[in-house]
Amino acid sequence: MSSTANKTYMKRAIELAERGCGHVSPNPMVGAVIVKDGRIISEGYHARYGDLHAERAALAACRENPAGADLYVTLEPCCHHGKQPPCTDAIIESGIRRVFVGSADPNPLVAGKGVQILRDHGVEVIEDLLRAECDAINYVFFHYIKTGLPYVVMKYAMTMDGKIATRTGASKWITGEAARNQVQQDRSRYTGIMAGIGTVLKDNPLLTCRIDGGKNPVRIICDTSLRIPMDCQIVNTAAEIKTLIATCSQDEVKRKALQEAGCKLLTLPKQNGHVDLNALMQQLGKEKIDSILLEGGGQLNWSALNAGIVKRVQTYIAPKLFGGKEAPSPIRGLGIAEPSQAIRLTKPVIKTFGTDILLESEVILCSQE
Repeated sequence: MSSTANKTYMKRAIELAERGCGHVSPNPMVGAVIVKDGRIISEGYHARYGDLHAERAALAACRENPAGADLYVTLEPCCHHGKQPPCTDAIIESGIRRVFVGSADPNPLVAGKGVQILRDHGVEVIEDLLRAECDAINYVFFHYIKTGLPYVVMKYAMTMDGKIATRTGASKWITGEAARNQVQQDRSRYTGIMAGIGTVLKDNPLLTCRIDGGKNPVRIICDTSLRIPMDCQIVNTAAEIKTLIATCSQDEVKRKALQEAGCKLLTLPKQNGHVDLNALMQQLGKEKIDSILLEGGGQLNWSALNAGIVKRVQTYIAPKLFGGKEAPSPIRGLGIAEPSQAIRLTKPVIKTFGTDILLESEVILCSQE
């Protein structure tokens, strides 16, 4: 089979994998295509956490005997028992003769073992087909499985002169409908959404996903002193939408009231007078929150960057100017003293949504320099 055909089938597997976006965490997105005699005879993907893995889903949907067929799968097949049995067993039993793999699985329970088991049973395995493209869809999973910590994406919208609100604090709306819809897509994509108490007090947000078929993220509120109002929208809906409040407060009366309303409290140490964000990430990782969309104000954004927890920055830029020395900017706090100390970004990607621009970059960590 030609190299072009192989890539075409793997691209189809990638398209299938992305259908699981927002529904499979903390598992990876995986797609699979079965090809026999130059024809696709079945397809599958991991649709939801706990459901069939992509390989087993494709085999279950197979329209004819897969013996002697080729399997294209975006991630190395698993070889351990979890919520589902090993995919390597199903592949071997099916009689598939050749497997094309996109990404290697960094999970220590797999990590090359899946490929080796297939080879030990006479299945030919070709690795790294469109690996970069396959890796790109699972950056959250790779980070989480290696570190046990959430992948944090800091998002904000600003004008071309760098303002996130006017001098009066008004901020609705900076960007247009198309850009705001993309944000809703990301709220569905990432497991958690995090904001500070300042945002709650100022805007009284819901922090939900407002698109058909979308998934509400777990709401995480950083509230050092438990100032969150009992009548705010977040507390009022905590019984229906998972809500975590990270705090240092020992106010038992307020804590009990919030818990009775449906909130879960995470008690954490202080760092520079606020919730220790690194300790919070450790706790959220244990809660199986693999990714967070940070929609904080300028102070929380600075604290998150300063703590080193931000991995990616999304900057929506609207073709508007607000002006005003009192108008807030997206990152406040103390800031850095010298240009050489700047938090550096890399791999910029530019997208447009109507007249608005999204500039997305990864944060360069000190250990990467």
